[in-house]
Amino acid sequence: MNILYLDIFSGISGDMFLGAAIDLGLDFDHLKSELRKLNIDGYHLHAARATKATIEGVKFDVHVEQAPGHEHSHGHSHKHPSGHDHSHNHHQECDHDHHHAESRDFSDIKKMIGASALSDWVKRKSVAVFHRVAVAEGKVHGKAPEKVHFHEVGAVDSIVDIVGACIALEWFGKPCVIAAPVVDGHGWVNCAHGRLPIPTAATLEILGARKIPLTQCEEPHELVTPTGAALLAEFADRFERMQNLAVVRVGYGLGTRDNKTCPNVLRAVLGTTGSEPGSTARRAGSNDWETDSIAVLETNLDDCTSEVLGYVMEKALSEGALDVFHTPIQMKKNRPGVILTILCEASASDRFADLMFRETSAFGVRRREVERWKLRRQIKSARTPYGVVPVKLGTLNKEILQISPEFEACRKAASESGVPLREVYRAAVHEFSKGGASRKKSSVARRSKRAEKK
Repeated sequence: MNILYLDIFSGISGDMFLGAAIDLGLDFDHLKSELRKLNIDGYHLHAARATKATIEGVKFDVHVEQAPGHEHSHGHSHKHPSGHDHSHNHHQECDHDHHHAESRDFSDIKKMIGASALSDWVKRKSVAVFHRVAVAEGKVHGKAPEKVHFHEVGAVDSIVDIVGACIALEWFGKPCVIAAPVVDGHGWVNCAHGRLPIPTAATLEILGARKIPLTQCEEPHELVTPTGAALLAEFADRFERMQNLAVVRVGYGLGTRDNKTCPNVLRAVLGTTGSEPGSTARRAGSNDWETDSIAVLETNLDDCTSEVLGYVMEKALSEGALDVFHTPIQMKKNRPGVILTILCEASASDRFADLMFRETSAFGVRRREVERWKLRRQIKSARTPYGVVPVKLGTLNKEILQISPEFEACRKAASESGVPLREVYRAAVHEFSKGGASRKKSSVARRSKRAEKK
């Protein structure tokens, strides 16, 4: 499977993650183009090659433009969502004191992301990362997550960091993310409310919600920011040293501070791994299907009503599950029952296991990780006698194997044209079946001509 390994020996923050992603090959123009879909302005992005402790990588920055008539500090002070003003030369977030920035709460950020033209996956994962921060800050300051006001994390630069990280992961094909064990520094940060210890309260709450182990080191500075912790909590499947990883590319995201005990960089490694060494590479050489890793959650139920099962299915799907189904089984003492199965991204396992425990009568949930092979997908427009219909095509080695017209568009076309739904489906499928047949005939003809020449 495809792996993104985050070697967080010097912590992690949003800007360091994006710097590493750009060094790995994330197209900077693509990142800027996707971020423009948020419909926010007043900033520009900067990415430049530089060195930190003799290691060359990419330094990524968000420069927020100063509003006319407003003071804007470009020092290293920043505000957490709680309003704490940190002035400790924060090397990770490198956020600014946005006196002119509009305060946003979590519901505002959700609406802004939801109204954008970003992909559904990027929208869902961006909101999920912000939700982890909102829950942590709400717990620390006694507020409901929806009511948590964001200043530092709601500012333009941190919105860019979080949404940009999701764009980057989509660019790399949504790889399975594995991280090194989490290490943070020690000491204190100076805030408006006094001196607070490292790790900060929000970082501890975010990591604790995922039961992610944390170890402190001798570095006398904060290494893991709340944004970095939220990215780890949302995306990292597990935390361990590199194992059976075939390295494809390595990228470095640079921080600002010069650390005392370690280079201030985030090392990100793209690679592959499999049940046997080289298995993924051999498959990729013969077929161009996409691969990723997902989690399968299961529980056996014999005392759950059909209404509850239906409710759980709807809720899980609305919260981002890849698929949900239940299978009839025969249980102990000849009792009829079902296996409730939820397929989800590996990093979301905890969230959906929690849903199964809370919404069903389950006493236990089984989890396993599986590799998934997927046809390459693209959306094309089929011009039918009843209008234009979007069609999803599944291809393998450039050959169209699956043709799936978009249901809602077909239903609307059928209703407006007064024809059966299946007629619209047939017309949309025919548009690409005909093209595929023509291409096959041309290919056969070319092979025949080559054979005649021989």
